[in-house]
Amino acid sequence: MKVRLHPEVAAALSSSDGRAVVGLESSVLAQGLPEPANREADRRMRAAIRARGAIAAVTAVARGVPAAGLDDAELERFLSRTGVSKVSARDIPWAVARGLDGATTVAASLCICAQAGISVFATGGIGGVHRSASGHSFDESADLLELSRSSVVTVCAGAKSILDLPATVERLETLGVSVIGYRTDEFPGFFTARTGENLTLGAVADSPAEIAAAFRASRALGRPGSVLVVQPPPAAVALDHQLVEDAVAAALAAAVAGRISGARLTPFLLGEVERATGGRSLAANLGLLEANAALAAEIAVALADSRL
Repeated sequence: MKVRLHPEVAAALSSSDGRAVVGLESSVLAQGLPEPANREADRRMRAAIRARGAIAAVTAVARGVPAAGLDDAELERFLSRTGVSKVSARDIPWAVARGLDGATTVAASLCICAQAGISVFATGGIGGVHRSASGHSFDESADLLELSRSSVVTVCAGAKSILDLPATVERLETLGVSVIGYRTDEFPGFFTARTGENLTLGAVADSPAEIAAAFRASRALGRPGSVLVVQPPPAAVALDHQLVEDAVAAALAAAVAGRISGARLTPFLLGEVERATGGRSLAANLGLLEANAALAAEIAVALADSRL
């Protein structure tokens, strides 16, 4: 089954149009952010992309159809969270077979973008290796494996602060995922510009054109995976590293006490961090989503210009 393209997305991807397209995930709208912040995130991300001359394509499974770009009625279902499941890459076939509405995680979004021919994707923070709060469990996001096999520029603010960031960076290296810092020499911590972990990056780009050139080189070499572009959250909304660490530690303790695990863990931890930071983490999340969408659009435009 092919990915259904919204008419505007299809026109932009056609050789006759040549306009840039940026893929977006839908899980952040349907599960990751509370209402009405999810609507603000959608508005700000799409406006940032359009202002830079690109087209936004929200990825999802819409009543059993993998889609890049949703119509107004479909988007409203996802924003209102009416009967919407969370869908990772492995869950797409089941959602298709059952005719479900599925909000795509980073992993699932990458699958759809790669099949649809969308070369640039923006998200907030990728998943990664979870911290082992109980001392006897190990959990690794499917995002990492999908990044290693989907040839898509992926723009983010690093991995979510609730994760084991050094282990996540190590796994990215093991999986052969190219990581480029955009005007930063350190892998950021989602809510924070610095992590205190000395996660130095070997590649730093100062312009979207440099990132586009690196991605073209990756494809020319036949590399199968993503080029992961990381930038810190905007300075106006970035949080203090120690504030976030204290909030995460308390959240992990609450997760252990409440026996929260599996798919419920990430939203639970993010909710606890939001409460512990007095809502400042939510403002940071919205700000970095908008900034990442803007950078992704600039990279997509650079790639589109190189094809003309």
